[in-house]
Amino acid sequence: MSNFFLISEKLYGRQTEVEKLLAAFERISSGTTETILVTGVSGVGKTAVVNEIQKHIVQQRSYFVKGKYDQFQRDIPLFGFIQVFRDLIGQILLETDAEIQQWKSKLLSALGTQGQLIINIIPELELIIGKQLEITELSGCAAENRFNLLLQRFIQVFMTKEHPLVIFLDDLQWADLASLKLIQLLINHNHHSSQNISLVAPLQTQNSLLLIGAYREEKVAKSHPLNLAIQEMENNGAIINKIKLTPLTQGDVNSLIANTLCRPENDVIDLTQMVFAKTKGNSFFIHEFLKVLHQDGLIRFNLELSNWQYDISRIQALALTDDVVEFMSIQLRKLPMLTQKVLKLAACIGNEFDLKFLAIVHEKLAVDTASDLWPAILQGLILPQAKMSELVPKNSQDQINPQVDRKFTVNQKQLPKYKFIHDRVQQAAYSLISKKEKPLIHLSIGQLLLKNTSNDEREAIIFDLVNQFNIAIPIIH
Repeated sequence: MSNFFLISEKLYGRQTEVEKLLAAFERISSGTTETILVTGVSGVGKTAVVNEIQKHIVQQRSYFVKGKYDQFQRDIPLFGFIQVFRDLIGQILLETDAEIQQWKSKLLSALGTQGQLIINIIPELELIIGKQLEITELSGCAAENRFNLLLQRFIQVFMTKEHPLVIFLDDLQWADLASLKLIQLLINHNHHSSQNISLVAPLQTQNSLLLIGAYREEKVAKSHPLNLAIQEMENNGAIINKIKLTPLTQGDVNSLIANTLCRPENDVIDLTQMVFAKTKGNSFFIHEFLKVLHQDGLIRFNLELSNWQYDISRIQALALTDDVVEFMSIQLRKLPMLTQKVLKLAACIGNEFDLKFLAIVHEKLAVDTASDLWPAILQGLILPQAKMSELVPKNSQDQINPQVDRKFTVNQKQLPKYKFIHDRVQQAAYSLISKKEKPLIHLSIGQLLLKNTSNDEREAIIFDLVNQFNIAIPIIH
């Protein structure tokens, strides 16, 4: 099963879009700034198209950093940008000591005596520039202007012609207002001086930045804050290029299935027609639908004939929904009850979640929480953000029967992080919670995190913590 879908990861019908992104990267390498917005319905392949250029950018010794907004954490300021900054600092910390010292010098020059303000939102930055002086408290517009100017200066340190910066912000339809404002400032080059930043070096005149944003067009109406921000940027003279992705054609789906099953295209037309009618060419839905057919034995490898075969009559007889969230909910209900429970809690936390905090809200040890997650990992619904060697079942037979009692080994020094393979999976897991239960679960999560985290940890997750209580407001008296 592990090799079944390797070939289906090819970007069928998307090569033109990938080439447009690569061409934009080549242009900004001369010292310019460009913005590209990738739009399309959920599951159409926006993230996959953008991620396709990452390898090329890294080979050019440039930085590709990304952040993703979350449908259940829309009120957290700069949620996606903070992921971008941490990703960037993480890459810098992997460089040589000499290179890190160079970055330290550039960052201190750019931030002056105000560096602690950025450390407050990116604690990892302290590992590069060290502890900084306490900053003078400001209020109102003065504080906001200082903060935005420092963020711009921080980002511009990395926007060099030698090493252009590519920022990818995914799911912008859920971006907060602070993020939209920062995007406007970066794109429109709104570099105003401030008397509060008198000890900071001048800004660069040439900035090599490619800002890529992706969003679901069906979620962005004319009055949506993102659409209003785009209109304002364009009115101010910013050039924003757009790439609109449409569902795969039946021909693309036929090529995908034929290559996946190693069969001539004419041999799989009947399966293609059925899959296309069910999924309407949605890339994510196609992948999950084929995977379920394989798991249920309707697509199988015949060892005697050495080829993939399928039973089209049995597949056609299935009464399967064509709603992707409902379809994924049905698949989640096939998992063990403990796995369903921990997935519901994870969905309440966000698209990405930390094993340590998940264990707290699951009210189990980290090793037991990881064990309960394992069936979802085996199904490809959850992706560990660490090496699998840091979290593996000791008994290899567990990969065959995830229902059995498992013993896990977990790296306790650095507990792994996970993410849902797609927003639709998170949404499906969240849909398993009844409307009446949702505020109760969010309240419980908030109380458990409040009780079981230190003051320093609490400060680091303050927005996530408050977000849990905000959702539970209707039942808080």
